[in-house]
Amino acid sequence: MNFLPLPAAICYGKRHNMLHRLSVVLLFCLLLAGVARAETPTLTLHLPNDQTVSGEIITMTDAGIVLKMADGKYSERIPWGKLSQPDIRELLQNPKAAAFVEPFVEVSQAEKLKKTEVEVKDFPKMHRPTGHSLIGAMFTSAIGIFTLLLLYAANLYAAYEISIYRAQPTGLVCGVSAVAPLVGPIIFISMPTKIKKKQAEWQPPPEEIAADNIAEAALAAEQAATNTAAQAAQPAAPAHPPAKVFARGQYTFNRRFFETQMPGFFAMVRPESEKDTVMTFKSTRGTFVVQRISRISASDITLQVHQGNAFEDVIIPFVEIQEVQLKHKDA
Repeated sequence: MNFLPLPAAICYGKRHNMLHRLSVVLLFCLLLAGVARAETPTLTLHLPNDQTVSGEIITMTDAGIVLKMADGKYSERIPWGKLSQPDIRELLQNPKAAAFVEPFVEVSQAEKLKKTEVEVKDFPKMHRPTGHSLIGAMFTSAIGIFTLLLLYAANLYAAYEISIYRAQPTGLVCGVSAVAPLVGPIIFISMPTKIKKKQAEWQPPPEEIAADNIAEAALAAEQAATNTAAQAAQPAAPAHPPAKVFARGQYTFNRRFFETQMPGFFAMVRPESEKDTVMTFKSTRGTFVVQRISRISASDITLQVHQGNAFEDVIIPFVEIQEVQLKHKDA
């Protein structure tokens, strides 16, 4: 057996490994080419004027599509608008081409109607309730039962009021109304009022009545004589002039009014004729007994009133005066 020298054996091993790797790479490339060819099937496009173009898809853009024909040449870029509708619908199945050809798809009238068709769905219908009388229907709901209880309570209250109005026994009227609602109150309100007979009062004998009348007449005569004597003994009350009342609405309260109607109250010492006259002011602030008028202007009046052991000035606008009264101090 012949053996190669060691350096020659090493060189042979390296060359053998390199050839093995190169064959693996070529095999892989062939497989990729087969897969790519399988993924890009041949496409036939029908153009105007009965022209057809067949080949594999190379590129697709917004401007159109380019095919690689069987002879290895590339077609010119075919605009999407020149493709027939069957070709466009076939390209819709390709995810890459769908985005370009979708605007060029012509929708038929049937498809438009199908898209805009309104689907009428059946809806659940409410069932009509079974027939009941008015009273029977009210017992089928909580609100109806509450209404009946409220009416029953009103019936009993009406019976109570009727028993007082017609002077009938309360227990009897309410009991009948509880058993026969609405009918019981109608029966008792239709009855006349029951009048209670008063018991005959004891009357004294006629002799005692006559004696009492004589005694009362004598007492009345004596009382009248006493009153007459007392009135004769009292001096006659002096007559005072009537009070003067000036009310808002009948008079206009202003400076000229007070200067003409009450000039004596502006002086420090009033004249003898008005010395016993008292002036009373009624306003929104209260009632004041005036000693004198200290000052008066175009819009208000200053009154000197008695407060405790001193005098105080009170300013009252004319618009607040309700009434002015002049009377004798003993009237």
